[in-house]
Amino acid sequence: MKRTIYILLIGLATVQGKAQETWTMDRCIQYAVEHANDIRRQRMQNEQTAYDEKTAKMAFLPTVGAQVSGQYSWGRNIDPETNTYNTITTFNNYYSIAAEVTLFDGGRTLNAFRQARLARANSAARIEKLADERAIQVMTKFVEAIYNLKSISLAERKLSDSKALLLKTRRLYELGEKARPDVVQMESQVAEDGYNLLRQQNEARLSLLALKSEMNFPAGDSLALDTTVYMDKVASETAGALFESFRCDAPDVKNAQYDVENARYNYLIQRGERLPRLSLGLGISTNYYKNLSREGRSSEAFGRQLSNNLGEYVYLSLSVPIFNPAVWRSARKAKTTWQQAQVALEETQRKLRDDISRAVIDRDGCLAEVRQMRKKVEADSVAYHLSHRKYEEGMLSTFDLHTSAQTLLQSRIRLLQMQLTLGMKQRLVNYYKGRKLWTSK
Repeated sequence: MKRTIYILLIGLATVQGKAQETWTMDRCIQYAVEHANDIRRQRMQNEQTAYDEKTAKMAFLPTVGAQVSGQYSWGRNIDPETNTYNTITTFNNYYSIAAEVTLFDGGRTLNAFRQARLARANSAARIEKLADERAIQVMTKFVEAIYNLKSISLAERKLSDSKALLLKTRRLYELGEKARPDVVQMESQVAEDGYNLLRQQNEARLSLLALKSEMNFPAGDSLALDTTVYMDKVASETAGALFESFRCDAPDVKNAQYDVENARYNYLIQRGERLPRLSLGLGISTNYYKNLSREGRSSEAFGRQLSNNLGEYVYLSLSVPIFNPAVWRSARKAKTTWQQAQVALEETQRKLRDDISRAVIDRDGCLAEVRQMRKKVEADSVAYHLSHRKYEEGMLSTFDLHTSAQTLLQSRIRLLQMQLTLGMKQRLVNYYKGRKLWTSK
């Protein structure tokens, strides 16, 4: 009995520990990458491209086909035994097997295989691109959720200070050192802080729901977030150096390069349609014959006929396209598509350079703002402390004290927002330095 109780207690402790387990940003991103519907669809597409590559590889092998047919004939036809026309009823049974291999087709089969192999690599790069985009979206929603959750603590702290100050104001009013309007003003401030707390709690619930939606996380399940603000080490780097080191690994650039190569292979395939096609084939055939009009006379045995009528053949086929305007038009269109893909690649590289420059500028500017805002929070904290002392001594009005408290609260909220934004901006810069936003299992 005691052993059972111990096991139950351990199980309850384990369940409670799992229920209280917090979700970090990395864990939320990993969950979103694994459960996002667009990424799951792209994985299915990747499996299909792998199958398409195998199919394109098998196009190099000879094609083999077998044929069996049976035929009843009546009326005037040729008698196979005498090779003369007779009015008879016959049954013919034909068997054949043949193989054909393409010796030359203008590189169409080879380029089709290269195109299929490229499509598989492009599909894998698209998964990486979708995962990076999902990671950035989850990272943004996570920062918003943390900001709203931590703002609740600041709002609760402000409400607690206002309640304590209201209590002190009432006592001073009872002692005759404060007037009734001061008490009413403090009651109004407490009510306002209570309203701000409720509003902030509602914003936190909405931001948490938005994060769950971005993660494809069950809306009814609890999601306890790790509210610790992590700050990566900020290093000085130039946008040009980041672009040169990252452009080969950028998913967008990879996809654009794959599109260029795919368009080139498509152009080579369409151009190959204008070249001759040379094929080599071989096969064997046989048949069985029976005259149904001759009563009392049996035909030659089935197996013996198949052996006697067995024949082999080999052929070489050359197909030369002479006039086909549709093929010329397709080749010209494929070349234009190839040139457009090259222009799209240049635009993608330019956009990547601009994004990296913007990320570095945003990170550096946000870092400077955080340093300056810390000084402002310290100054506002000292100012509020002095204003609180003046208010207790009757040298400051309730309105001025409220203004000082609101200024301090807004500075703290702004500092929190900028710290979270700086962490996100630095993480984005680290991504351009080659650090993954998510880890694959």
